[in-house]
Amino acid sequence: MSFALYYCLAIILDLLVGDPRWFPHPIRGIGALCQWFERLARKTLGDGRGAGVLAFVGVLGVTVVMVFATCSFLHKYTPWLEIVMAVLLVYFGLACRDLRDHSMAVSTALEQHHDLAVARRALQQIVGRNTAKLDEADIARGAVESIAENLVDGVLAPLFWGIVASLWGLPSTISAIGLAATGVFFYKAINTMDSMYGYKNSRYLLFGRVAARVDDFATFVPARLSVPFLLLAALFLRLDVMNGLRICWRDRLEHPSPNGGHPESVVAGILGVQLGGAATYFGRTVVKPTIGEKTRVITRDDILVANRLLLLSSLLFLVVGLIIRELIMRSML
Repeated sequence: MSFALYYCLAIILDLLVGDPRWFPHPIRGIGALCQWFERLARKTLGDGRGAGVLAFVGVLGVTVVMVFATCSFLHKYTPWLEIVMAVLLVYFGLACRDLRDHSMAVSTALEQHHDLAVARRALQQIVGRNTAKLDEADIARGAVESIAENLVDGVLAPLFWGIVASLWGLPSTISAIGLAATGVFFYKAINTMDSMYGYKNSRYLLFGRVAARVDDFATFVPARLSVPFLLLAALFLRLDVMNGLRICWRDRLEHPSPNGGHPESVVAGILGVQLGGAATYFGRTVVKPTIGEKTRVITRDDILVANRLLLLSSLLFLVVGLIIRELIMRSML
């Protein structure tokens, strides 16, 4: 079997199985590493930027070395088991099904039960904002925003870094799919540190700066690649491609994150809705720039369409990425 088939198997597993809550997920292990290295770094170097660098290097180094060493060891002694392990690791690094399930729980609560309390609790699983006082439109807006932004963090960026890592070519040491698993977890370690250290408050402003900056760098290319693939998905789904392109060009830099505005602006334009605006985080109201045009109220139907865009753009990204990888590999022969 080729690298492409192994890589496709990983995303098929994610789409079919998702992330079972009973299974000890490796990403939770990275979260535990983050907590341990934070305690060590603060105890050793205090609360400043140097401590943040120490924690960042520690978490990233341990994660990458563990994945690479495990796959390399298995490659040497039981190559078939390395393939199994690497496919599972790539699968664990993806969150397409999980994001769909969480967002659809919000949609179901709004449609079948008309229960805002249930919908708010479901939304709280995928956003950092306070959901206690959100109305139906704000709940739907939060779900659509989460789908758009997490498309990159949870699917496209891991796939991108996995393909990039697989190009290194160390056949005597580790297989291409083993390298891909290492690349996926390279990104997931960075992204997890950003989610745990990247807060803009007194505790993490200096400590988490390096994690936030490196995450911005690691997500830069995948975020921009999301634009053509979302537009292509919209074309297949017969949605408003031209408005998606127009709103993206106009509003892509309006997001507080240097990367989040690209997928969110495309989705806002395709759906013909407005994202952004006021949200409450830890008791403090933050007014973000708006993205898109408020031509109508966001509804649960927009969550359904956003999920179709999520799935189709992810599959298109995978297929095109594998084709480009194959062309690069052939050019290197």
